[in-house]
Amino acid sequence: MSKIEQSEEVEDAMLEKIAGVLGVSAEAIKNFSEEVLIFHIQNMHDNASAYQYNYQCHYNPLDKVVELYERLLTSERKKNELLKNK
Repeated sequence: MSKIEQSEEVEDAMLEKIAGVLGVSAEAIKNFSEEVLIFHIQNMHDNASAYQYNYQCHYNPLDKVVELYERLLTSERKKNELLKNK
């Protein structure tokens, strides 16, 4: 994960995997904007009090990051095994 975070660009295939694990589109990640997110959260909060809307997340985002990390780790282990067997 650290390597991905530190890189200037992420390959499209890797971005698709990350987006899939997080349950969002790759475009959503590419077009991410903190300002838009803050605006959206503020509007959700304002609308929640007006309409008594209760937003509940059905998964823990941290669990998704851990799941992605474990998949990447498994993939790297498989690559290492293939290299050892050559």
